[in-house]
Amino acid sequence: MTALTLRLPDHKHARLKAMAEQRGISLARMLDELTTQALVEFDTETRFMVRASRGAQRTERGIELLNKAQGQTA
Repeated sequence: MTALTLRLPDHKHARLKAMAEQRGISLARMLDELTTQALVEFDTETRFMVRASRGAQRTERGIELLNKAQGQTA
C-alpha cells in the first residue's frame, strides 16, 4: 500500500471529514471509496470509447449515448 500526501484547503478537509463521520467511516476509507468510484467510471468510459471506435464509424452516436447515460445534454 502507498501513502499519499494530499494538500487541501482547510474548508474542504473539514467538509470531507464531516462527510466521512456522517457515513460512519474514516476519512481515509471514504477517500479510498471515492477514488475507487472515479477509477471505475474512468475504466468504463475507456472501455466504451474503445468499443465505440470499433463501431463502424458510429463513435458520435456512442458518445451521445454515453452523455445521455451520464445525464448530460447535447
